[in-house]
Amino acid sequence: MPLTVSALHRYPVKSMHAEDLDVATVEPWGLAGDRRWMVVEAAEGRGGRQPGDFVSARTDPALLLVRARLLAEGYDALELTTGTGAASSSITVRVPDPAPQVPVEVWGSHLTAAPQPAADAWLGDLLGRPVHLVHLDDPTRRPTDPRFSHPDDRVSFADGYPLLVTTTASLTAVNDALLEHTEGAAESLTMARFRPNLVLTGDEPAWAEDDWRRIRVGDVTFRAVKGCARCVMTTFDPETGERGHEPTRTLARLRRYDGGVWFGVNLVPDVPTPSPGATSPGAPAPEIRLGDEVEVLERVPAGGGPLRSPA
Repeated sequence: MPLTVSALHRYPVKSMHAEDLDVATVEPWGLAGDRRWMVVEAAEGRGGRQPGDFVSARTDPALLLVRARLLAEGYDALELTTGTGAASSSITVRVPDPAPQVPVEVWGSHLTAAPQPAADAWLGDLLGRPVHLVHLDDPTRRPTDPRFSHPDDRVSFADGYPLLVTTTASLTAVNDALLEHTEGAAESLTMARFRPNLVLTGDEPAWAEDDWRRIRVGDVTFRAVKGCARCVMTTFDPETGERGHEPTRTLARLRRYDGGVWFGVNLVPDVPTPSPGATSPGAPAPEIRLGDEVEVLERVPAGGGPLRSPA
């Protein structure tokens, strides 16, 4: 069975629920609309937090339960919803226009973004403190880690790289190991915990993605720049927000390397990056779809682990 795209996701707001897709436009900084919005602190707070520092589900798992959906052509409107039925609450906001800038920080990257105050009270009620919703109007502002990528590579508000790919074979390996070391019944882990953009299914064995250097999805080529070291966020159930010990405990047995535990591989699209200040790639951007076949174009030497030097 050839390797194919079995699931496709974007995350309109950093740390919020995934939006499932049938087709996605690929931009230099990730899938169109992926993590262009982010919640940031509005005031000084716990642990030395400063205004503009990013807020994530690592400390505020309630964000995982917010369903974010992009509306309208051009993705210029965002709908946020929590709860279901009579207990649901929602708000719709638009991309700020004009777009005044405020300083923000995400994983050591200091840049500016456009605040959308219409959602502040709604999100503040959810998280129990003042926060702001901001939009990255210029995605050329944030470079990726130069240790594993090219100087002109860019990323939105994702943790470090434009896309994350995972495979169902590797998830099966994790769940098999979990069941083997669990007394009694154990609930299988879902891929949603790992927050991928692309999920691939096919003949490649578990952890084959460690050895990928370049892959082609449909007509789009990606560089596989490094594995993804997993953090506490994967231990939160994405449907309930409750925290447990898995998958970290199992990954520590299977996938400990260089002081971390690993699942999935970070990708950078081979799509030309436009000049600074551009809000879109310029030329028509390529698309990927559910069912697209995936070809491994180049591999690194087998067994080297999830880290590799830039291609």
